[in-house]
Amino acid sequence: MTDKVSWGILSTANIAKKSMVPAIHEAKNAELVGVASESGKAKETAEQWGADKYYESYDALLNDDTIDAVYIPLPNALHKEWVIKAAQHKKHVLVEKPAALNSEDIIEMNKAAEKNHIFWMEAFMYQFHPQHQCVKSWLFDGRIGDITRIRASFSFPLELSSSNIRLNKELGGGSLYDVGCYCVHVSRFLLEEEPIKVFATARKLVDSNIDITTSAILTFEKVDAVIDCSFNEAKVNRYEVIGTKGSIEVPYAFRPDHNPDGGKGVVILKNVNGESVDYQSFEANQFTEQVTHFSQCILSHKSPHYSPENTYNNMKVLEALYKSLG
Repeated sequence: MTDKVSWGILSTANIAKKSMVPAIHEAKNAELVGVASESGKAKETAEQWGADKYYESYDALLNDDTIDAVYIPLPNALHKEWVIKAAQHKKHVLVEKPAALNSEDIIEMNKAAEKNHIFWMEAFMYQFHPQHQCVKSWLFDGRIGDITRIRASFSFPLELSSSNIRLNKELGGGSLYDVGCYCVHVSRFLLEEEPIKVFATARKLVDSNIDITTSAILTFEKVDAVIDCSFNEAKVNRYEVIGTKGSIEVPYAFRPDHNPDGGKGVVILKNVNGESVDYQSFEANQFTEQVTHFSQCILSHKSPHYSPENTYNNMKVLEALYKSLG
């Protein structure tokens, strides 16, 4: 029995180059074997990324029996097609968020996975960072009393006249799909329940009808989550949990590697008067943690702790928010 999972990557996407390739190389139970590109850059990319094999098509990689798992960072609208194809080739799949564009697609993808007995997981990598377990332990211990509100924000400036796929409606673009999904996810992740109702409003590009800035309220049984995301604001990725006795702030919640202080995750506990009473920092590569977890699941034949059902539920909230936007 091998002690490493052989990984292949479909496409030469920037997120793969900057984050996932280093993570696979760093994970002790994973190895990068192959890269597929349909843009003529497969050989060059494989050499740059330290992969032994290259493929001029995605199908060619999927036909390689030596590949155990694939990472899919293709545009959102292509996720369903290639997750299903990978499953049919008996490949385990880590697919970028959002896993698809609607909940019906998630159901089809999961059926393909179950039929072919493979694991698949949506790549919400942030949840694997230890800073969030600190938050959960403080919440469990009642250090801020009863939770009353969550605030979550994820934004960055994007050239709105560019040809970036995030601005392409046909490919599943939009700020809510791209970064707002994290704010939705963390609200559900922390409360471990689903919202009862949602409301959203957005600023959109006139020509494409793409949401470039979205604000929303998720109403849970006893908690309101206020979220916002944008392609047209300063770089922010944070959340705050507010309670009757204090609050918890996570200033680099989704991309701690953006923290100029060495890429550390930071968790700050404040009392009811807003005074800091505890501070914890954590050094970890959340991409490596994600690869390690998923690879170990494959090696041990145990399902990932982030399930397809959870992916489906997150998509249902995103669908409701987009319906609210009209």
